[in-house]
Amino acid sequence: MTPSPERRRQLLDTAAEVFAAQGYNATTVRKIADASGMLAGSLYYHFDSKESILEEILHGFLDELWARYDAVLDAGHGPRETLGALVTESFREIDRHRAAVAIYQREARHLAAQDRFAFLAASQRTFEKTWLSTLERGVAAGVFRADLDIRLTYRFVRDTVWVAASWYRPGGRHTPEEIARQYLSTVLDGIAVRPSSPASSPTS
Repeated sequence: MTPSPERRRQLLDTAAEVFAAQGYNATTVRKIADASGMLAGSLYYHFDSKESILEEILHGFLDELWARYDAVLDAGHGPRETLGALVTESFREIDRHRAAVAIYQREARHLAAQDRFAFLAASQRTFEKTWLSTLERGVAAGVFRADLDIRLTYRFVRDTVWVAASWYRPGGRHTPEEIARQYLSTVLDGIAVRPSSPASSPTS
């Protein structure tokens, strides 16, 4: 009997939580099976190795992320709107795939050295190009400051968005869209109150 797609999805979701909590090296097929309430031998009926499990988790996350990013880029918005939409979609992905994002953040660098995970490095290069080009368009259009350090800004935006996977919990107080709005307000408008212009002195 072929396992149902729903059961496979449940197993992947459970495995993602185990990988995120314990790390790739410390996670075994037995630990994933225990968390799934099944024998390790039964898990091999669905997957041939823990590497296959992790590969499917990360591919699923990145394929969905890029489908949504591509939709944003194809919409033809201006640079500020594009930046906002990319940030919003990023927080939505954290909401949908928090554990996968946490794994990616922690493990991608050393996993990319393995042939089967080479897609991680390719995705990272495309990710960087997408965000840098959006920032560069904004500077060229006069929407973002001319003195902006593009690469430094990209790193700041990248790191401060994706680190949210370490504290965000789906179903919490704020929706992904609310978090994105607050984040964008902070990044684009700052947190300091702008000093008001001094009142004009009365003429004598």
